Formats: sequence, structure tokens, C-alpha cells
Amino acid sequence: MLSGSYQVRAYTIRHDYDVHKFLEAYRLMLQRAIDEVWARIRWVEKSNTGRYRGKGWRRDAKRLIPILPKDGRFKHHELRDQLLADWDYARHYVDSAIKQAYAILRSWRRNYIRGERKRRKPRVRKRFVRVKETLYTVKDDVILVTLKPHGERLKFDIRRAWFRRRARGEMGELMLTEDKLVITFREKAGRLDPVGSIAWDSNEKSLDGFNPKLGWIKVDLVELFHIHRVYELKRRRLQSLASRKPSLRRILVKYSKRERDRARDFVHKLTTFMTSLFRGYVHGFEGLNKKRMFTKSRRRNRRIAKSNWRMIQDFMSYKSQVELLNPRNSSRRCSRCGGLNAPKGAQYTCKYCGLRIDRQLNACINLYLQMEGLTPSPKLFRELMKDWGGFTLTGSEVDERADELVRPAILVNFKRNIPMVINRYVSQNPCPARSIRPPHQIPPRKPTSFSCG
Repeated sequence: MLSGSYQVRAYTIRHDYDVHKFLEAYRLMLQRAIDEVWARIRWVEKSNTGRYRGKGWRRDAKRLIPILPKDGRFKHHELRDQLLADWDYARHYVDSAIKQAYAILRSWRRNYIRGERKRRKPRVRKRFVRVKETLYTVKDDVILVTLKPHGERLKFDIRRAWFRRRARGEMGELMLTEDKLVITFREKAGRLDPVGSIAWDSNEKSLDGFNPKLGWIKVDLVELFHIHRVYELKRRRLQSLASRKPSLRRILVKYSKRERDRARDFVHKLTTFMTSLFRGYVHGFEGLNKKRMFTKSRRRNRRIAKSNWRMIQDFMSYKSQVELLNPRNSSRRCSRCGGLNAPKGAQYTCKYCGLRIDRQLNACINLYLQMEGLTPSPKLFRELMKDWGGFTLTGSEVDERADELVRPAILVNFKRNIPMVINRYVSQNPCPARSIRPPHQIPPRKPTSFSCG
């Protein structure tokens, strides 16, 4: 069965127009809109519980919660008239600024409630303009953006643009900066009923997924971690010298941009490959917040900062169906009996039921149960694992005889763009995911040893 949804994709082209004066005027107007809305915010005292609970506050504490003005008369008449008084360009840009101001303040409010922002008014520093659909026309793949009514216009010819053949759907909102124009295309695409669900446990150097039919899936992220590590070492050598030699700062900016571009390129190709390999599946990812994971350990914080979990989720969200999951106790809870333990090392041992299983595998099974709305129980565990092995229920050593069912772990080695099956965990029962083998002409990478018991 099909369900309607919109898929939005953005493409960028460069330009050489001198729009600095226009962008600066819009930035000042946007900041003025934020100032006017901020002056009308009501601050209400609430208890630090439920939806208003924030980090760094005691449970019994009282805190001030901002309430944005929603009066239509102020938003569409009083505020609009104030901004139009000193505006020399098209009037529709005022409506765009008001909409953007409210979007910025709503984002600040969400972060403030979570305890990630202070009671400070947001400041607009970047110069950009969001161009509504009423402010431009398109004819024969030529975009005309209106700056002043019956006056100045910007012309963008996209007939030979690199993205024209792949862009589908109708053109949406534009974003203009000093050297770029971002063009969005909106397509209404129906989605079929999902084939199944895959729950992914996000780790530093791998993504561990689980599905009863596919088994345990490991996506290798070592190459992505290596990209961040290489540029971290490059910047470290230059940062000590940049304070005495300002010209090195440009090199640091170049390295940072190159790191972001390489990481985005890797994640784009990785998510495209995952989507094609597991077509029709709903992907469940942990809703992790790296800022809340930081501690006083600088070494730990740097390792967490190298992860691109949010980027993978964002890129997967418009290529397939994505569901965010609660990561709380996913690594501590036993996937068989539901008891909470304190695992140490790569192996998870339950002190209540004696289950011995790989720690990352246990986490992705718990996330899969959360996706399906199920509670861990021995009966459900036996039903999910009836075709799989690689774990024990008694705490004894795993019996790795030839007639024992052992769990297959599919190691997705993205660098070679092929899935590799770890031979140690190949089961005797056929499975669609296990039928994939690497091409003979590509020398297989030595499989990583994963302990399942």
C-alpha cells in the first residue's frame, strides 16, 4: 500500500553577482524581526519535569520557560508594517524574514528547554536569503529572482547544470548566499509497505544491525574514522604555529573543509549502498546526542566527536524510511530476560539468565525489539533466534561443532563496496543475505574476529 510523502533534494550552483548589500540588508531585517519577537516573549515558571526537563537542572527546581507570541495580528500586521518601513526591496522578503525569525526562535526554544542554550537572544551572523516561490519565475530552465519589483533581477541558467538530468519534481524554495544559489526540488513519492525492520546500534567504528531474517549485520566505519583522525593530526601540527604565523590559519580552514567534504562523500556513498542492499526495509537508529555524551575526559570527547551518527541518519532519512529509537539502556539490558547488567569488554554476560552474547549484537537486538514494540522475554528470544546461534544460555563455552547453528555476521566493507560474509559464523540454513559473495577478482579482506560467546 502506498502512502504519500514528499522527498526534497537540494542542489547548488555558483554565481558571480554582487549581492552583498542586499544580503546585509536582509540580515539586519531578520535580526530586527528576532528582536521584536524576543521583546514579546512571555516567561512562565515551570517545574523541571516531563517535557520541560532540562540538563543541568535539579528535578525539584523551578525554571522559566519562554512562550513565543502567536497572535496573528502582531505577526502578520504590526511586525510586518514595522519591517516594511525601512525596506527597499520586494515586500515578500519581509514575509520570508518573519517566517525565518520564528523558525530560529523555535529552534532556540527547543534547545533551551533541553538545557543546551542559555537565556540569550539569538544573533544572525551569516548572510543569506530564503527566496519564496512568489519571488522567482522559471521558464525554459532559466530562473529569474526578483530583488526589486519591476526592477533588479538575477538570472540563473540551469540548462547545462550538472544536476539537471537527475533533478525530479517541482522546484521549491531557493537560498541565496554571496557566491551560491541553493535550489530545492520537491517530489511527491509514494512508499510501499516496508519489507521489514533493521535496528542499528551506532558504535565508534561500526554500525551493528539486526533483523531475524538477515541476522547480524556489521557495517565497517573504520575508513570514516580514519578520515577524521588524519586531519586531526594535520591540524594539531599547525595549531601551535598558527598563533605566531597568521597565514597558517587559512591552511587550517582548508583542512577543516576538506575533512567535511571527504566525510560527507563517504557517508553519501555508504547510505546509498545500504539503501540499495536493504531495499524496502525501515531503518531504526539511536537518537544520540553527542553533546550529552561528553565528559571531563578530553580523549573520550575527541573520539566521540569523530563520529558521524547524525549525518548517517539524515542522509538515510531521504533515501529510505528511518525511525529514531531511544538508546537508554540498550547496551545494559539483556535481550533475553530484560535484566540490567553492567557489561565490560566485548562480551555481554547476563547474571540473571546466564546469556553470553556479543555486546553490540545484544544492543541491536534490544533496539529491534523496541522498533517492534516488544518486551524482552525468554520465549520471544527463542522465537527470534530459532534459526541462529553464536550465543549460549547457560554461561558455558559455545559448542562450535559442525552441526551447531551459528550466527552469520555480514561485514559490509564499504571501501570495496561489497558485503563480506564472515566464514566463522556461516549457518547451514540458506538465507537471502548469506547468498551474497564477494567477486572472485577482488581479493577478500581478512575478516575481523567477532566473539559471540
